[in-house]
Amino acid sequence: MILVTGAAGFVGRALTARLAARGCVRAATHAVPFAGHLPNLTAVHGKALSPDEDWSAALDGVGAVIHCAARVHVLRESGGEAWAAYRRTNVDGTLNLARQAVAAGARRFVFLSSIKVNGECTSPGQPFTEKHAPAPRDPYGVSKMEAEQGLRALARDSGLEVVIVRPPLVYGPGVKANFLSLMRWLARGWPLPLGALTENRRSLVALDNLVDLLLSCVDHPAAANRTFLVSDGEDLSTVDLLERLGAALGRPARLISVPVGALRLAAAGLGRADALNRLCQSLQVDMRQTRSTLGWTPPLGVDEGLRRAVVR
Repeated sequence: MILVTGAAGFVGRALTARLAARGCVRAATHAVPFAGHLPNLTAVHGKALSPDEDWSAALDGVGAVIHCAARVHVLRESGGEAWAAYRRTNVDGTLNLARQAVAAGARRFVFLSSIKVNGECTSPGQPFTEKHAPAPRDPYGVSKMEAEQGLRALARDSGLEVVIVRPPLVYGPGVKANFLSLMRWLARGWPLPLGALTENRRSLVALDNLVDLLLSCVDHPAAANRTFLVSDGEDLSTVDLLERLGAALGRPARLISVPVGALRLAAAGLGRADALNRLCQSLQVDMRQTRSTLGWTPPLGVDEGLRRAVVR
């Protein structure tokens, strides 16, 4: 039996469906019930990722945990409040679950972390690897790093096999936030002033590719106590992404070439500097270790991943 936390989330829902198709899975959710009926699935509702949650019933008979639940967005919080809330959920809540998994006899704990542990950007041609020193910049990234550190210590003390997976931006059916905004702009045929963004390179990962890797990490003997970076295996400039996303939508991207300096000034004036930075900067990952250790290759190419993402 495998326990998936965050089963009603973007990644958790797709992962749970794949696991149910191949055997027994227990899906744990917090406030949102797991919708739909799947064979071989047992739903456990109301499980909060908190330092004092009792997971004993959910963990009964479980051999592996895939931990997707996390606190991602902060609403109406700032400063110390945000840091404390992230740590309580993503660090203390995760380690509470992992300790109880050890007590219940689980052998493996797969932790869905984030490339934000490595940092926010890379120089072109100098991708992150799992050996880079962590350099998180925001409360979410720091909380994921601290959870990783706690899990590694628990693995050393208990024998629990911990596998850490750090994805970059994940896209697929049901994607939200900035990626969804890009899709909507392109679908409406709006001209976008991003035609000059041809030199950056960003790694992305299709939802189906990430799910496939997580499943490999549950079973593969060489995955134990390793950290893996993941992507589609093809890095794109912003213009590449927009043009190929437009092709997937059947609406060619209408791109206007505006100098990057002018874009930065406009974005700063609108309070959108961080969002523009993500479009201008590079963020590449090197997943050679993932390929060589697990013998894993992304099953989907970028274009097929984008086609699946635009199906609503």
